Amino acid sequence: MSFEMWLAFFTACWVISISPGAGAVASMASGLKYGFPYGYWNVIGLQSALALQILIVAAGVGAVLVASELAFQLIKWFGVGYLVFLAWQQWRAVPTDMEAQTHQLEQQLQRESPQKMILKGFLVNISNPKAIVFMLAVLPQFVDVTKSQLPQYSLMMVTMIAVDMIVMAGYTGLAAKVLRYLKSPRQQKILNRSFAAMFVGAASLLSLVNRSN
Repeated sequence: MSFEMWLAFFTACWVISISPGAGAVASMASGLKYGFPYGYWNVIGLQSALALQILIVAAGVGAVLVASELAFQLIKWFGVGYLVFLAWQQWRAVPTDMEAQTHQLEQQLQRESPQKMILKGFLVNISNPKAIVFMLAVLPQFVDVTKSQLPQYSLMMVTMIAVDMIVMAGYTGLAAKVLRYLKSPRQQKILNRSFAAMFVGAASLLSLVNRSN
């Protein structure tokens, strides 16, 4: 892959990552609930799924989702259901006393382990067939077929994950900063339900995805 080709791909990665989606919503929800350092475990899960999706595309298995309507629909509706489940959890989230944030954060950490945070992030990304179909259509355009493809896909994986980790860190940190200004339970309730609505919106958009998109 030439430097010019990599630079074009690098630019595309920023556009793709910054565009709001289920991953961004999940990152903001985690930042709001746990703050930046702990909420960032969710981002690790998102990137784990992204790496797997790129490997699937590199191996050619992504073509199955294009060819099989059943496989596509199964993954798509699993993703829709999981996003709705996250919306339900966010809607029911109980407002906390911001003056006792540190103490309550310690309690939250005991209830939800880093492993569970990573799994939740992983499920958000891996259950979106649009991502695999999109990468199947886009990534090969940046591959020089006259050269070994493994190093090229490896470079694209590192580039895409690095960019997405930075962008999701921004979403997580932005939500974590909002914690300082949420003084009343009513404000927190409104924000929690706003995130719930965004999860439902992401689920609605995902439900409209077809293989031809």
